[in-house]
Amino acid sequence: MKKADFKVYKERLLILRSRLRGDVNNMADAALKKSRSETNGDLSSMPIHMADIGSDNFEQEFTLSLMESDEDMLGRIEVSLERLEDGTYGQCEECGARIPKARLNAIPYATLCIKCASELEQG
Repeated sequence: MKKADFKVYKERLLILRSRLRGDVNNMADAALKKSRSETNGDLSSMPIHMADIGSDNFEQEFTLSLMESDEDMLGRIEVSLERLEDGTYGQCEECGARIPKARLNAIPYATLCIKCASELEQG
């Protein structure tokens, strides 16, 4: 892979990392810092109906699940940025083959070639 390619992928990874960090921070604010009264404008912090408690809990758990997924992706992006620095970016971690540019364009934080990723998914 050429140095110009490394620069392009590094820029993509940095933009993606920045966007995800913003998303995670916004979700954390929404899920953890706001109470029901702040979000709905209620004067009382007590819900009127038990279903309201369930809805609030579901929304918070869903948001936390999304945050966990984004944090995982951020970890993969950090690994890819490290691989760019040490010159191993674009090589499959499993078999050492070159990861096609089409795959890296679609998933810039990919560390496995398509064959190895498929084998890993199948078990």
